[in-house]
Parts: sequence; structure tokens; C-alpha cells
Amino acid sequence: MPLPRKPAPKRRTTQSPLRPPAARAKPAAQAGAERSRKPLGKPVARPTAAAAQEAEASTKLHKALADAGYGSRREIEEWIAGGRVSVNGLPAHVGQRIGAWDRVHVNGKRVQLRLAQRRPRVLLYHKPEGEIVSRDDPAGRPSVFGKLPRIGGGRWIAVGRLDFNSCGLLLFTNDGGLADRMMHPSAGIEREYAVRVVGELAPAQITQLTQGIELEDGLARFGRMVDGGGEGTNHWYRVTLAEGRNREIRRMFEALGVTVSRLMRVRYGPVNLPPRLKRGMTIELSPEEVAALFKALPPARASSRRDARGGEDADI
Repeated sequence: MPLPRKPAPKRRTTQSPLRPPAARAKPAAQAGAERSRKPLGKPVARPTAAAAQEAEASTKLHKALADAGYGSRREIEEWIAGGRVSVNGLPAHVGQRIGAWDRVHVNGKRVQLRLAQRRPRVLLYHKPEGEIVSRDDPAGRPSVFGKLPRIGGGRWIAVGRLDFNSCGLLLFTNDGGLADRMMHPSAGIEREYAVRVVGELAPAQITQLTQGIELEDGLARFGRMVDGGGEGTNHWYRVTLAEGRNREIRRMFEALGVTVSRLMRVRYGPVNLPPRLKRGMTIELSPEEVAALFKALPPARASSRRDARGGEDADI
């Protein structure tokens, strides 16, 4: 009598930290308009072959520096406007294009730029309390950048920040354009936090936090707020924000006389904090996951202005 076959062992799969992107369907009116759209007006004159070749061989200065990992594009534009960047011994100007033959200095130091497009990289870091998201700290406190792997030909750019006493998910990239897309307030990218407070909130307080609390820098409110339960004097809540002002979450609770005893970021846009990522450890997204991240983000904006209330994601 033949023996029964053993079932094949199941293959283990590692769950990606990225949320699956939702399908984006175009409205019927928009789709119909695109099909029937015809060019209007006089045809635009094509650039000469020499001009096209020169444009192809050059790139904008702030983009080249951002792609090399020196900072975000908006940050570098401010450096250029402030006279901190020079090209061939002359002060640079915003919008200037450079080629492989140009000599670029930042703060008086020569920088080597590879104008060929590099592969964008994204790093996840589980920040513990007691670390600062800065390379330079007069107080000499430990920096998150000391825990990151070395990267050749550039440096890691922090996508947003967490303050000294906060913990959780931090993203880093070598692509200044990607950092801009994820931090700019106009993108409205949602961040999710787990907040532990002393005592349980009253229903009226929860209503205030979700409808809006007036802070010194404007109205602030949570997009969502979910009761996470708790024991003893500690109680957990899950909250979401679509912006990042300085110490915004702590100030919102302080306005109600409530003390935050712990604050952890658990999600930034489509990227979740993986359960397997322990404190003080890093994990890099695969090229396929980076491509999925680009697809999940809103389109890049042309505006380079910072938000008047703090611009990029500030310390939470």
C-alpha cells in the first residue's frame, strides 16, 4: 500500500513594511477630457541641437547637491541664497545649472558630484529615546547619525525628525528629491503615533483634540484618535497628523493639562515600523520596495516654499 505523501513545507515570507497602495482611478469626466484634448495655439519652437545637448549634459545645482545627499532641495536653495555655495570661484545663484566640468564648493570646501543618476536608497531606523536627530549638537548628546551604516558618495538625509525624548520610526534616504516629497506640508502625508498619557481622557477632551486646539502657532488637530487602553495610571492612544510642527503632539495634550509620558512614531505615510526592527537597529528597503514607495507618494510639487508654521517635519 503506498504511503501518503507529506505536504510540502510552507515558504516563509517576510512582510514588507510598506502598505499596499490603493488604486487611483481617474474620474470619468477627467478621462474623457484627456482623450479629447488637442494642442492649442502656435507650436513651440524646438531648441537647437547644441542647446539640447548642453541641457542634457548639465543639471540644476540644488538638485545635484540634494541627489548627492548634502541636504533637501529646499535646504540647499537656502544655502545658495545665503552665499554658502560657489561654482568655479563665483557665488552660485538659485536655478543655476552645472556640468561635470564645474568646480563646486560648499562652505568653502570642494565637493565631488557624480551627475549620473544614482539608485535611491531608503533606510528605516528604530530611534530610542535619548538620541538627537542632528549631526551637530553643542551639548554633545548621542546622534542618530552615529548609528547609521556608511554610505559612499553622499550622506543620509533624515525624512522628518523626532525630539530627544521621542522614539519610533525614522526614515533616511540618499535622495534629496524623495526627502522633499515626503516632508513638504503640501503633500499632506499622514504620520501615526502611539501616545501614552497619565490618566484617561474625558470624551470632551477627545473631541477637542480631534476638532482643533488653538496653539501659539495656529490651530492643531488629530486626523484620527483611537483609544488603545491601558493599565493603572497609564493610558495609550493612537493618533494621526498630516503635518509636523515643533513638539506639536506634546503641546496639544499640555494645552488640556495632560502629561505625555511616552511618544512613539509607528508609521510615516505608507511605511510602517516593522515589529522585527528592534530599538537602535536599521533595515534598508529593497529596490522593489523603494519603487513601490515612489508610486505610493503624491506627485512631486513644483513649489519650493516652506510652510510658514515650520515647513518640513519638525521635532514631534
